Formats: sequence, structure tokens, C-alpha cells
Amino acid sequence: MRTHYCGIVTEALIGQTVTLCGWVNRRRDHGGVIFVDLRDREGNVQVVCNPSRVEMFAVAEDLRNEFCIQVKGLVMARPEGSNNDNLKSGKIEVHCHELRVLNPSVTPPFLLDDENLSETTRLTHRVLDLRRPYMQNNLMLRYKVAMNVRKFLDEHGFIDIETPMLTKSTPEGARDYLVPSRVHDGQFFALPQSPQLFKQLLMVAGYDRYYQITKCFRDEDLRADRQPEFTQIDIETSFLGEEEIREMFQEMITHVFKQVLNIDLGEFPIMAYSEAMARFGSDKPDLRINLEFTELTDAMGTVDFKVFSGPATTPGGRVVALRIPQGGLMSRGEIDGYTEFVKIYGAKGLAWIKVNDVAQGREGLQSPIVKNLHDEALQTILQRTGAQNGDLLFFGADKAKVVNDSIGALRLKIGLSDFAKTQGLFESRWAPMWVVDFPMFEFDEESSRYTAVHHPFTAPKDGHEDWMVTAPEKCIAKGYDMVLNGWEIGGGSVRIHQADVQQKVFDALKITPEEAQLKFGFLLDALQYGAPPHGGLAFGLDRIVTLMTGADSIRDVIAFPKTQRAQCLLTQAPSPVDEKQLRELHIRLRTPAASAS
Repeated sequence: MRTHYCGIVTEALIGQTVTLCGWVNRRRDHGGVIFVDLRDREGNVQVVCNPSRVEMFAVAEDLRNEFCIQVKGLVMARPEGSNNDNLKSGKIEVHCHELRVLNPSVTPPFLLDDENLSETTRLTHRVLDLRRPYMQNNLMLRYKVAMNVRKFLDEHGFIDIETPMLTKSTPEGARDYLVPSRVHDGQFFALPQSPQLFKQLLMVAGYDRYYQITKCFRDEDLRADRQPEFTQIDIETSFLGEEEIREMFQEMITHVFKQVLNIDLGEFPIMAYSEAMARFGSDKPDLRINLEFTELTDAMGTVDFKVFSGPATTPGGRVVALRIPQGGLMSRGEIDGYTEFVKIYGAKGLAWIKVNDVAQGREGLQSPIVKNLHDEALQTILQRTGAQNGDLLFFGADKAKVVNDSIGALRLKIGLSDFAKTQGLFESRWAPMWVVDFPMFEFDEESSRYTAVHHPFTAPKDGHEDWMVTAPEKCIAKGYDMVLNGWEIGGGSVRIHQADVQQKVFDALKITPEEAQLKFGFLLDALQYGAPPHGGLAFGLDRIVTLMTGADSIRDVIAFPKTQRAQCLLTQAPSPVDEKQLRELHIRLRTPAASAS
């Protein structure tokens, strides 16, 4: 039905007759001559309909936006001065000989070139939204990323192997999506949060280089970089150490960016988790932002200001400063706005000092908290932060987690603002890095037990095995995350392949042998059969493509995403099912009131 895509008809085809199919992007009547902008997935081309061809012209007069049509015509150069440099086809036009309406369209609910559409409108009418060049470019780029990943992995000996979508519910990680079994009354499958256990089983089975680009499911609170179902580039390999794994997949990501965007990502700094948290309060720091924490905990224990001295003298407390060069230009209203912002992350407030004149000491500082800090403390603050005239110092003082979360978020908010860009606090570049040496465990105060930072199958650093029994908080994992522009785009670890080490992890997590056998027995049994040393990682395809396209949300790089309330506005899912289906599954619904009672 066609000889070419619209968007790739160029001056190389001048003098040739082409047949095109696509959608009417716009119809324009210029004094008897009708111009049609014809669109397909490759772009637009201008079609000229001349009234001398009476039958064809009569069809052209009735065309409207989004009609699906077929055009046959001669490719000709545009008149001098009328080229469109924004289009590949911008130097030519197609003079139409034959025109056929393949299918008319009702009036669309919005114009496809409207840039002010609400997300609700876009997701409700997603099929039309996907016709827009913005979305088509995003999904084409996503395809190119996936294809280049596959090519790289194929060239390095990896095999694409599928793993089950209906599997066993396990207690680690986020909340599972459960699928009731009709055949086994009262029992449930779970949709996989990742193929973690199966890819380890494949290593035991001898498929030493595995990958798949697969869907994963997590029933968790959503935000711009999360979806209940997301796509993971899942990779596992045997007989490679931690550094070798990082080196191989740094090469893969570098290769993909070069092939798809012609971008050289450059060096990947390697930073320990402890350093990242100390300097930036985050395990995925955005290195484009030239702001970092100044540690003050040890110097604030003797001040009269209990907001500082309390955390400074309490185990697990932390006091830090965040210096904003030339931040003194900020108004009190802006400072109050930042104070409200950090409260989202658990901070009770936001102390600050404007540095008007360093040479004047206390008299050169402007803040309601200065009177509560002795001279030695003020001198320490100024020296450690390197404060200069015109700077603004923000302070975080609370439990370490609250400080890290709130001041880390403040660093990002200020660092990505227009103020930061005008003051040279932000570098417009690609900033990849590795964060390594994660702790094995973190203590959960609610349950009074340790939990795994990555998952319970992550191997400890050599020599740390015994600490899992005596001092779990000291254990460092062979875990690593790849971070790009402040987004974690991939993470993984070397896995435990020895039964005695795995048992020590379960002991630290207070998972009894009976629980372990019930929940992970199939993996533990397999590890007894000569399991090889193995490790891997998983990349978030959605996040990588979002960064590449500059989209604000991963929903802009997924064909049919869910909203932040985990709903599909296009299909109206989730939705009720009829009573017959529920009876077949032996499920009875209870009202919220009945459940509460």
C-alpha cells in the first residue's frame, strides 16, 4: 500500500512517484490549492493537492485532522524560499495524483500539537497521545536502546532466557501483587518483583551468562520515576568478580549512549556509600550540583541551642551545614519556602545564617540562631564551610536519616533551580558514577530487627562473614549501584553461593531455618549442587530512556503507563469483576467497614 514512510521522503527522490500512507496532521486551503501535512511514525511530509485533478481535489476538500489516507504523487522540490529546515522532508513536497481515504476520523478531543495538555487527558486518550511526535520519538528511542543492549549482550555471550510471571510470594522487598489460583483453593501466585531467584537458579544450572528485558511488578507508593509494572534489563553472570562485572556493564551503558545519542559519558567515578551519605546525604548523588554537606556533629555538643546540641549528643544524631554561595540574595520568603519543603522529609524546621561580612565575626552574621551559638562554634562553622561574604548557610539537625533525607532533598531542589544555574552551582553535563560498598544490613526500629539493604542473597565483603553474627551493622556488601544525574539506573551485587554464609545472613535477619526453607527452599536446595560464584545487576530501562529523552516522568517513555494512583485511564483498570469469577476463585469481598470490624 505504500512505497516509503512520510518522514524519509527527501530530495533524493525528486522526480520519482511515491505512495504514502498516514494521518492528516493538518489541512490548509491556500487560494484553491490544498496543502496536507501527512504524518506517520517517521515524521511529516507536505502534500500538494491541485484543483486541476478534479476527482482527487474533491476528496481533499473533505479531509479533516486524523483522517487515515493514502497518497500517490510526484516528489518535487519546494519553491525557492519555502524550505522547512525542521523536517527531513523539508526541501520537497509531494504533488498528489491520487488520494484515497482509508478511514475517516471523528473530531479528536485535542489537537496533537497542543503542548499544554493535562496528563489526565493524555492518558485517557493515550492512543491519540501516542501519535504525537514527542511520544513517537520517545518510543522509537526506547526501541533503539533495547536493541543496542541486546546486540552488546549477544556479542558478549549472553543468552536471553525467560523466567516465570506466576511465581511464589517472598517476604523481602516491596509488597507483592498477588494472583489467586482457581485450581488450588486459597492459594496465590505472586507477580515477580524481579527475576532474582530464578536468575540465580540459572547460574546453578550452568547458563553462565543470562539476560532478559522483562516486566517486574511492585505494589508500592508511586512517583515520577516509579510504576507498578516496569521494565528491567536483568543480567546475571558466573565466574566474574565485583570489579569485572562493573567494568563490563559500564562498557555496555557507555556503548548504548554512544550508539543512540552519540554521547560519550566519560569517566565513572567510584564512591563508597559512606562517602556519598557523608557528602550528599544520598546514595544516588547528582554530581552536576556543586553543593555538599559540611559535618558539624562533633562541634555542636556544647552549644546552648538544643536544636543542635540534642542531635549532636544523641547516638544516631547528625548536624550538618549546606553552604549556598551567594545565597544571601535569597529573600526571606524563599527561605520560608525551603523551610516548608524540608518538613516533607521529616525535618522540624530549617535553621539558617546569612553571612554578610566574615571579617566582622558574630556581628557580620544575620540569623535568629546566632545568639545561641558560642564564638568557638561560630568560628568552626565558618571555617569548615569556607563561608564567604554573601553566602547562605542552611542547617540540618536531627536523626541522621532525617538530616540526610531533608537536606539531601534541599540540595537537589536548590541545585536544580534557576538560581543555581545562574550562580554556576550546576553543571550542564552527564554525570555517571558508581556507588559501592553498601552496608549489608540496616536496623529497622519498628520491628527491632535488621533488614537487608539490597536483598538477603547479597554476598558480604571477604572477611566480613563473622560480623554478621557479632556486629551486623559493620558488614559491608559486595553491592553496587550505577547512578546517572542523580537517578539510580542500575543496581546489583555479587551473590552468596555458599550455604554456610547464606545461613549467617538468615541468622542476622532473624529468619529461622524453617522460614528460610518455606520461603526460599528451592534456591537453598539448588545451592547445594556445586553453585558457582556469580553476580549481576539490573538496569531500569524506563529510567534510562527517561534520562535520554529529557522527559519529566517515566510515564512519557512507556506506551501504556499507570497513573500515580496505579490506574490505567485508557482501559479503566483496575475494575470490578463479576460474581461468577469471584466464586470460581473462592473469593468473597467484604466492605471496608466489615473488614475493620
